[in-house]
Amino acid sequence: MHDDSFKDYVLDQLATLGAVRARAMFGGHGLYRGQEFFGILHQGRLYFRTDARTRPDYIARGMLPFRPNPRQTLASYYEVPADMLDDAETLAIWAHTALSTRPGKRGK
Repeated sequence: MHDDSFKDYVLDQLATLGAVRARAMFGGHGLYRGQEFFGILHQGRLYFRTDARTRPDYIARGMLPFRPNPRQTLASYYEVPADMLDDAETLAIWAHTALSTRPGKRGK
C-alpha cells in the first residue's frame, strides 16, 4: 500500500477517536490527537505508544519496537498487529490504550 493511502486508511480506521491527524516525521508520519503524540506510521506499518502495562500485549503477539534506522530503537512504540488494521473497533481500543499510556524514555 502506498504511504499516503496507508496513512489515509489508518486515519479512517481511527475516525471514532475524533480529530486524529498525521504529521510528517521519521520519514513517515506521527499520529496525534490534539497535541498528544501516540502513534507512528512508517514504511507501511503502524506503531502505538506503550508502557510497562501495555507492552506485554504487543510482545505476546510477536510485535517488535519501532526502529527508524538500524542504530536506533524507540522501545516505547510497538508495531500494531497487521490483522488489527482491518478491525476498526479493536484498533480504536488499542489506540485509546496508547493515548492513556505515559510517554516513556526513548529507546537505545
